[in-house]
Amino acid sequence: MLEKENILQERYQLKEKLAQNAGRQTWLAEDISIQPTETAILKFLPFGEQFQWQDLKLFEREADILQQLSHPQIPKYRDYFSIEDKNNWFALVQEYIPGESLKQLIEKRQRFTEEELRKIAQDILEILCYLHTLNPQVIHRDIKPSNLILGGDERVYLIDFGAVQDSAAAKGATFTVVGTYGYAPLEQFGGRTVPASDLYALGATLIHLATGMIPADLPQKNMRIQFQDKVSLSNHFIRWIEKLTEPDIENRFTSASQALQALNSRLAVNSSSEISKPYGSRIKLDKSYKHLDIKVPRVGIAFENIFFLIFCLFWFLPTSVIILFDPTAILFWIVGLLPFFMFFLPTFGHFDIHFNRVEFVMEWKLLGKTYRQKTGKTSAIHNITVGQTSYKVNDKHLKMVSMEAGAIKFDFGGFAPKLADSERVWLIQEIKDWLGI
Repeated sequence: MLEKENILQERYQLKEKLAQNAGRQTWLAEDISIQPTETAILKFLPFGEQFQWQDLKLFEREADILQQLSHPQIPKYRDYFSIEDKNNWFALVQEYIPGESLKQLIEKRQRFTEEELRKIAQDILEILCYLHTLNPQVIHRDIKPSNLILGGDERVYLIDFGAVQDSAAAKGATFTVVGTYGYAPLEQFGGRTVPASDLYALGATLIHLATGMIPADLPQKNMRIQFQDKVSLSNHFIRWIEKLTEPDIENRFTSASQALQALNSRLAVNSSSEISKPYGSRIKLDKSYKHLDIKVPRVGIAFENIFFLIFCLFWFLPTSVIILFDPTAILFWIVGLLPFFMFFLPTFGHFDIHFNRVEFVMEWKLLGKTYRQKTGKTSAIHNITVGQTSYKVNDKHLKMVSMEAGAIKFDFGGFAPKLADSERVWLIQEIKDWLGI
């Protein structure tokens, strides 16, 4: 019988039952064969009425894999033996990791900051980099908060290799469905497990830690977990988690090392390099997951435009007086409108564009009043590039930001007001980053 204070193998004294599930038991024990004694974890599999050979196969595989592993954040293998009494048991002994599981911390209603989540993700990814590059490759298949221990040294440890798969054992073998619903990706329940399956489980775990909700309880859209409106995280980190939890393997990171590089670079997940706001730019940009607001202010009167303004005044004031005596003079007045507006709109006009997850609104304003407006569907935007205006100034087409939404183009920044080349490139990246395209 497994009872407190019992001594097994003349070595392991049972101290506390930590868990019991379907006959299996996990105990905290002391190894009294050495001085000073050392704490260990003993996992027991019963050989009884509910025994299945597949359970023993997985149990022995866990012991075999742990013997081969050597990583500071994976518990070390200690021993493996069997007990013969009224109930026969198989026992696996492994290193004890002092600390609390992430599940226990969630149950205490602890909330994790983004920096804490990034540190947890980095620790797990470094472990996965090690496991996935072994030969044969090792896939954990059951990453979740209860299998992650936050140690006293503030490092995260990966435990419970009872669902582990190594590539050598997987070849030609019939598959066993393992993993936990809500954390395991769809392909895992279909018998296909790849390194990216562990990345999905990591993403689902981070979602649980960030929201305090089990991933399976969150809504889904197109099989993607919808968590974004329940967290206060940076846009980059949200995009990064979304890429981890893509339902299609092909759209996830290809490896733990690639995911780790993207995490540490803090660049846009879909961008290869970061472009900063150009020096001297007066454009105002405000964004969160839910919205992106861009305000391009008016240029104002520059010194070189003063002479043109004086010319316009001398043009319109006399012609306005002449019109009172000769109505045909209105033709001269109209001719002056084109150069006047070529000066007036860029000088006093400004532009705003507001995105939310449903639609976007573009507004051209003059002296604070909207004189032109266009709206579109945010999800329809599939490409953003530098385009050209259909008209020319000084025999040159003006450049602008061009957004393609289906068959419709939405352009801005070509004339009123005009953007610098560096501002166009910067805004294109910012919008793409926010949209995730």
